Amino acid sequence: MSNTTTETEQPPAPDDTAAERLSTAPVESDGPTGIGVLGWARWMWRQLTSMRVALILLFLLSLAAIPGSLIPQYQNGQGQLKVEAWKAQHGTVAPVYEKLQLFDVYSSVWFSAIYILLFVSLAGCIVPRTWQFVGVLRAQPPAAPRNLTRMPVHAAWRTAADPDAVNAAAHRLLRKRGFRADLSGGAVAAEKGYLREVGNLLFHLSLFALLGGFAWASLASGTGGKLMVEGDAYSNTITQLDDFNGTRFYGNQDLDPFYLKLDTFTAKFQSSGSQIGAARQFTANVEYAAGSDTSKLKKSTIEVNHPLEIGGSKVYLIGHGFAPVVTVRNAKGDVVYSGATPFLPQDGNQTSTGVVKVSDYGEKDGRRTQLGFSGFFLPTAPVSFEGTGPVSLFPDDAAPELVLNAYAGDLGTDSGLPQNIYQLNMRKMTQLTQDGQPAKVRLKPGQAWELPDGYGSVTFEGYKRWASFDVSHRPGNAIALAGAVLAILGLIGSLFVQRRRIWVRAVALPGGGTQVELAGLSRSESAKIAEELAELAVDLQDDAPASEEEDEDPTPAPDGREAAAGSDDTEAEASDPAVPADQNSKE
Repeated sequence: MSNTTTETEQPPAPDDTAAERLSTAPVESDGPTGIGVLGWARWMWRQLTSMRVALILLFLLSLAAIPGSLIPQYQNGQGQLKVEAWKAQHGTVAPVYEKLQLFDVYSSVWFSAIYILLFVSLAGCIVPRTWQFVGVLRAQPPAAPRNLTRMPVHAAWRTAADPDAVNAAAHRLLRKRGFRADLSGGAVAAEKGYLREVGNLLFHLSLFALLGGFAWASLASGTGGKLMVEGDAYSNTITQLDDFNGTRFYGNQDLDPFYLKLDTFTAKFQSSGSQIGAARQFTANVEYAAGSDTSKLKKSTIEVNHPLEIGGSKVYLIGHGFAPVVTVRNAKGDVVYSGATPFLPQDGNQTSTGVVKVSDYGEKDGRRTQLGFSGFFLPTAPVSFEGTGPVSLFPDDAAPELVLNAYAGDLGTDSGLPQNIYQLNMRKMTQLTQDGQPAKVRLKPGQAWELPDGYGSVTFEGYKRWASFDVSHRPGNAIALAGAVLAILGLIGSLFVQRRRIWVRAVALPGGGTQVELAGLSRSESAKIAEELAELAVDLQDDAPASEEEDEDPTPAPDGREAAAGSDDTEAEASDPAVPADQNSKE
């Protein structure tokens, strides 16, 4: 019996067929083949479906997504407002960004071109490799090479058992170990580790699904924004949303019908310690009903990263703040305005700014007049504004105050032109004065302010909380998530499963007895194939025990020495189909 020898694997012979290879990866070409346009087209197609180009496209796709994370996007919640605010602050580069579609990255022409090319590259790799792999599965394992003792891992011994019985026993043992085994031509050929290529193909298919889910989401998704004060409700229609961003296959008429009401909003912050002011809880308690029937309301809560799913849409909590309740009376004492007006927070302590527009004030001195108030709402106001100005000291309502400035004139609300509800159009407004100074006041809940020049009074009745929601419809998220999970599973399979082959041949010797030869070949250098061959040799001893004159252990041991009982051939079979030949795999 011989010892095991370890040798460097030789490259495959030129006549090696695709079905006999250990991988279905396409062979890379160094240059264009064919003549003229057809040859260049073939070469460009091979480059596009190569691993190199696929990695470049993936890298470009990741780079292209960076502007979408750093620059406000129209598709995001309150996207229109954020984009317009960003443009106002960066007036010089805003037109350039607009032309480059940087405010709409994921629907831009250049971003779409990258992932479409990646689609084509993956498809051009997956389809032929899948057919090749099907051919490998349908074919029998490659026949045993002529000289097994020249293989990288091998073992051999002599036995008195019948050759056919030895081959049958080896065939049975290999099938028991999960190998695809074929007994023919006086030898057993077995192969295992197909999950490696399955994992490889699964990884590529999952990337295809991931990109498909992303593409479907970009084509058939939509987002809408809605700000609601406690007690407010709305139906999910385009007329009641604050803003809406649709896509090619999801427009105004495709909105999921539902009813949503904000009952209460709860916010809690840490009030002591080194993390004073840190947020601890944001919870919107809501009532909702799917469809147009509002008679069967359900209660639920919406928290950060815990959206409410209604039909095909998800409602996310994205912001909160305070809405002072203000009542305005004219000189006759008639109520001309009363309600909660949302103020927008400007810092982490909820220093909020806003305006109150009184369009129906009436007449003053025989002229139609409108009033406007701008100012700050401070949840925790300081005792004095000296040195700091009107700022809040804590994000919760420990000492709430409302700071107002009063204006009279024409708000411009009757012009028919749209205007920002959080800003005053000062073009035709004049600030009221009191004692020669601009009219302004600090009010605590329940306090009133008598306006100068007989304009009436303003009462700070109290305040409510408001919450803003993002209503998102993204049908491709589930597909993208499934693709990501399957891609990880496929990658694990392609990295940790080893493709390997084992051959067993038992032949009768001229002087009597049987020569048993075992050999193994793995795609990568690993001790696992040697271990499997050693275990098979030991198990085979029950059916083919070594002859008594043998003084060697029948298990292989890769010690680097030449076989003692092998053939006198000087080199391995040149056309051995077991040697791996894939150099262009997209693993």
